[in-house]
Amino acid sequence: MKKIVLKIFSFVLLAATVASCKKDEIKSYFEGGTAPVLTASSTTPMVLLIANAANTALKFNWTNPNYQFASGPSSQDVTYTLQFDTTGANFSNPKIGELSIPKELTKTLTVKELNTLLLGMGLVENMPHNMEIRLKANITNSNVPLYSNVIKIVITPYLDVVYPVPAKLYITGSATPASWMGGGDPENVAQRFTKIGSSKFELTITLSAGNSMLFVPVYGDWSNKYGFTGGGNTNNVTGDNFMPNGNDLKAPGVTKSYKVTVDFKTGKYTVE
Repeated sequence: MKKIVLKIFSFVLLAATVASCKKDEIKSYFEGGTAPVLTASSTTPMVLLIANAANTALKFNWTNPNYQFASGPSSQDVTYTLQFDTTGANFSNPKIGELSIPKELTKTLTVKELNTLLLGMGLVENMPHNMEIRLKANITNSNVPLYSNVIKIVITPYLDVVYPVPAKLYITGSATPASWMGGGDPENVAQRFTKIGSSKFELTITLSAGNSMLFVPVYGDWSNKYGFTGGGNTNNVTGDNFMPNGNDLKAPGVTKSYKVTVDFKTGKYTVE
């Protein structure tokens, strides 16, 4: 009898506990927030100078979007992204400039940081560009970001390069028609790039599938070369980062003519 009473008591206690848990459960529903208001320390036209690289260029501040849930204000972390684009592109540019700022409500950019961001967008140096800047706010697991107002500033970047620009540039390797160059080989004009800007080189050449290549400033001289920043032949075959004394670059998987572009301003090359 005692066992039966004990079992009944345990069942009642369990049922009461479950009921209590259900009663204490609070469902939380996302109710949105308020679009942040973005301000900048200046909106007058700016000419960036390398001599002022360490100086402050712009300081941005914005208001908290105050994300709300049915149970009250959100305690989740908010991620902010400053977005830069040229006027008229409506922030749809594939090379849009973005800076991620977790939690903070302010961001200060030096002249060099701002200049690097603009050049990374492919903007031409020493030329004014009509820029638009906005802030995107988002919280974890939300696919409904909030966007701020748009700030417009005319900014002129300066030429700044990741690596010094050589006078000439050549391609060499098993992927090229002449294969690997030998030490002291005479100049192979057919594998010399054409300089098309202050920091950019281009060459159209046939590359053999899956083989390797490197860039060199002096044909026949192995004392200087440019290759991949990671392991040998692990690069993206359509383009990637490069660096001095880097590893072999893998060519695309189809043998045909490609246009190879190497940009010392961004430290990137493309194969198309």
